[in-house]
Amino acid sequence: MKEYIELCDTDVADRIICAVDLGINAAATISVMRSDGTILGRHFLKLPKEQDCLTHSINRIKKAQQHGNRKMPRLWAKVNGINHEISVKTAEFIMDVATLYNADAIVFEYLEKKGKKRGSRKQRLHLWKSQEVQRVVTDKAHRLGMHIARICAWNTSRLAYDGSGRVLRGKHAGFSSYSVCQFQNGKVYNCDLSASYNIGARYFIREILKSLPENERLLMEAKVPPCSKRSTCTWSTLISLNAELMSFVS
Repeated sequence: MKEYIELCDTDVADRIICAVDLGINAAATISVMRSDGTILGRHFLKLPKEQDCLTHSINRIKKAQQHGNRKMPRLWAKVNGINHEISVKTAEFIMDVATLYNADAIVFEYLEKKGKKRGSRKQRLHLWKSQEVQRVVTDKAHRLGMHIARICAWNTSRLAYDGSGRVLRGKHAGFSSYSVCQFQNGKVYNCDLSASYNIGARYFIREILKSLPENERLLMEAKVPPCSKRSTCTWSTLISLNAELMSFVS
């Protein structure tokens, strides 16, 4: 049975969004943002117990494979069960935050689903988990009239939100983990939080430019060059775009 639900139609200048980074370090990092770049809230979901269980189960599979076992349906069933539990809790957390702020849209990174899934077992499981989280959140959000949007994922974590350039992570910055990073200006910041700022900024940059007449859009892209290439947009780009729009209006 089909349901027909009218989604909210808030003007871009008045929208509140939840920009979500589904990281490996934390299950979810959410920045609640307005179109001018104002951050209304920062929320983190960490599930250490579930992540430890997942890591332990993956290591058991790896050890079994080293001894010649290949299929191991029971071990994989346990891994998939834990991964599903993490997905459900993550989706519930995202919806709780979105409802708390009466968000107009929830913004994710676009997940590349085509081609061979390369990488470690943990990376592949993270992709499957992220796909499930987005599917569940999409269904729940639409029932509440919220939009779901996806933006280009390239460089959201690699570029500092303040526009200072590429970040240094892990051993390259002298850190024992990848949960924090160092900007080119020396600032140390949470990696997933910086990424969530960039995710939200890319959504608003796209929506603001889309709402402008073509001549004004081309002018803004000329004044703020990073706007024309989504893979280099950061939170600082949104701030610059808004500043140019204000000067243009005045």
